Amino acid sequence: MQQITGATTAIITPFKNGKLDEQTYAKLIKRQIENGIDAICPVGTTGESCTLQFDEDVRCIEIAIEVCKGTQTKVLAGAGSNATHEAIRIAQQAQKLGVDAIFSVSPYYNKPSQEGLYQHYKAIANSVPDLGIMLYSVPGRTGIDINTSTVKRLFDDCSNMYGIKEASGNLDKIVELHKAMPDLKILSGDDGTDYPSLVSGAAGITSVTSNLLPDMKSKLTNAALNGNFEEARKIHEELYEINNVLFCESNPIPIKAAMYIAGLIDTLEYRLPLTAPSVENMKKIEAVMKQYNIVG
Repeated sequence: MQQITGATTAIITPFKNGKLDEQTYAKLIKRQIENGIDAICPVGTTGESCTLQFDEDVRCIEIAIEVCKGTQTKVLAGAGSNATHEAIRIAQQAQKLGVDAIFSVSPYYNKPSQEGLYQHYKAIANSVPDLGIMLYSVPGRTGIDINTSTVKRLFDDCSNMYGIKEASGNLDKIVELHKAMPDLKILSGDDGTDYPSLVSGAAGITSVTSNLLPDMKSKLTNAALNGNFEEARKIHEELYEINNVLFCESNPIPIKAAMYIAGLIDTLEYRLPLTAPSVENMKKIEAVMKQYNIVG
């Protein structure tokens, strides 16, 4: 059972004429591999999974597996839904396709109790007992936090529940989780707190910014995990402006705009209800990007 850690990228989903741009998607993943990223995370929330159809989910995962085959880069696929049966369906399909592990966002809108979260994730874990599972807590987007006590119940009761992507931006939560479960693999899901999270016991990151700057995010993560904290801090500080501007509107609006400005995607398309950033924010993104060397 894979336990994916290190620098991982919540990869965007490029569209062309309303459809998945498969050729560009494969190129984006190849670029991540070439710049030291440890795992690709297809069809997460940055990948607009909420608006993808099931067959598009499957195709995105297939492409990620195809491109990563024979490399050191793993596939940590998104398999979440606010309906437990649908999350199970996606998880089982991901397992059949051959992913290394999955992460599953907490149910959004429903706002289940902690018992409901426990039963939801336990059902997913039981449906794919041989596949590593990472919880994904992002209360700012889902309206519900996965409490540390619930994480511990799942970690203790489900042998394949190995980690959590913690995207609250709350460093206290990282410390609390690490203290309660030293063997739990925690990934920072908030670019702005990656460095302090790694210093506080996180085993890696899942980054939005690394779509644009995979080399810098990989170096930051590797430096911190190897105890080179001064080097990691310097890189984190260099990334301060881009980390901020890439959240000037709802994710993934700014990061897709930045990828378009950089020439990494041919068309700037979103799935409604997401739309392109305002003209003012587009200018802000472009201005900040001029401070960085964007490889490829």
